[in-house]
This record gives sequence, C-alpha cells and structure tokens, in this order.
Amino acid sequence: MLGYFKIKITEPMVFGIGAGYSFGHLPFMKINYSPATTFRTLPGKVFGRTCNSLGVKFERMAFRNPQKAMDELDRVLEKGIPVGVQVTVFYLPFFPPEYRMHYNMHNMVVYGKENNEYFVADSIIEGENKISYQDMIKVRFPKGAFAPNGKMYYMTKVPKTMDFRKPAIDGIKKSCNEMLDVPFWMIGVKGIRFFARQVRKWPVKYGNKIASQYLNQSILFLEEVGTGGAGYRFMYGAFLNEAADLLQRDELKEISLEMGKVGDRWRNFSYLGARNCKNRPEPEFSYDYLAEILMDCADMEEKVFRKLKKIKF
Repeated sequence: MLGYFKIKITEPMVFGIGAGYSFGHLPFMKINYSPATTFRTLPGKVFGRTCNSLGVKFERMAFRNPQKAMDELDRVLEKGIPVGVQVTVFYLPFFPPEYRMHYNMHNMVVYGKENNEYFVADSIIEGENKISYQDMIKVRFPKGAFAPNGKMYYMTKVPKTMDFRKPAIDGIKKSCNEMLDVPFWMIGVKGIRFFARQVRKWPVKYGNKIASQYLNQSILFLEEVGTGGAGYRFMYGAFLNEAADLLQRDELKEISLEMGKVGDRWRNFSYLGARNCKNRPEPEFSYDYLAEILMDCADMEEKVFRKLKKIKF
C-alpha cells in the first residue's frame, strides 16, 4: 500500500516500526474449538502504528450493511487507491482446501476491479488473485469470533519523504514493552511460559486426542496461518539488521543474529510437535519435552528484549 505512493520500505521495516512482534496464549478464547495462540500483534495495530509513526493519514471503517460496505470499497477503488480488507480464510476461493479454516482475521489488499471481479494481493497466496463480487461479500461478512464486519482501511495522504530512524526506535521500544512489561500473564514472555505450562498439562487434563488437537492448531498458527510465529521472529531479525545500518548501531546486528536463533528454536518446537501429533512414542516428542523447548524460547526472547531495552538511542 505504501509502494503505491512510491514509498520504498521493506516488509521487515514496517513490521518493526509497527511493533508487530508479540505473543499471546488465550485459553478462554477459542478458534476452531482450540485455545487461541497468537505470535504477533493484531494486523490493524501494525497498520495504524506504522501510519501514525510515518505521518501517513488513513481511513479505517467497518459496516453493518454489506451493500454499503461494497459500495464504499468500489468508490475508493475507482480513485485507484488500494484498500486493505479484513476477511475470513474459510471462504476465500483462491486458498487451497488445506489452508481454509474459520479464521476471521486474515488481511489482504484489493487493488482493482474489472466487471464483477476484484483483484487481490495476498501475503500467503502470491500472484494475481481474483474474487467475485458475491464471494467478496461472503468473506467480508462471516460470523464467529473476530467477525470483520466489512472492515476496510486505506491511505489518504502520504508524505513525499520519510525518515525511518525515529519510527524504528519507537517501534523497538514498543516491542520491548509488549514483550517484557505488559502486566498480564498470558502476554509477552510471561505468556510464552504460561503457554509452556499449559502444553505440559494438556494430555493429563484433556487426554491425548484433545491435546493433539490443541497442539496441532498451535503449530498451524505458528507455521501456516497469519500469526506466523517463527517466521515473524526471522522477520524481526531482518528488521534489527536493517535498523542497525539505519541507526549506525552495530549491536543491533548482533542481536538480530540472536533473534534468528529464537526463530530456529520455535521451528524446532513445530517440527517435534508435528511428530507428536503423528503419535510418535519417542520421549523427544513428548509434551514435557515440548514444554521445555517453549521455556527455552521464553528465556531467549527475554534475553533479546532486555538487551534491546538497555540500548540508549
């Protein structure tokens, strides 16, 4: 969306400026009958924080009436402005069946319309994607948790030049706060440790079938769906590396390498967890062992963000 306005910025830089790095495990909130686990902050927050930091003016709205929502989408597209929309994954026609689930917080960019079809840029399904008018209504107005209610957002005024230095610093400080200082035990580093304790309890408390279901969804959200746990750890490492050059701070390059190791450890959890879901009997695939890996992830992330917090910018 920034590229449309000729602003050259990388995805990692947007993620860092928008303080997208986060973690939350919310057992009281169910998605597909399993506890919700998220590995980044809400996409709407990343968009809003990035725009505010860069001085970008934007509009964001939701609707009760599907017809009004579609009319507004068409009105903005007629001006040639790309529009972000929040949708459900389940009804997206260009998603393969194995990717479809009742997840209402997917975001994509609509950048044009021809006849009765919309052109869509999607972060998961690359290339030119098309969706019909009726399917667009269907994906914008599903029911269930986090129903998007036709939510859409777009940029209205973008500065011709931008300095990313202060926004990058502010983004780092915000991520440090969210990972270390939020006073809620299900969020940030504390949330990862809480998640580890929950994983350890699952087979005893719910039995192997339900435990496997919970673990499988956690891995799905970690590796495949938009919360992208390990992938976002690698992306944040790329942001720190880019910020090191931008801010002339070599210590950020060292921390970016540590962040890469954090992503590797999360990937290790995903691999062994997937083996567990296939009923492998070996001890290294047990829930206790997986919980220890998560504790390692928490320790590593805490170390990274405490180092970042100590830097005097």
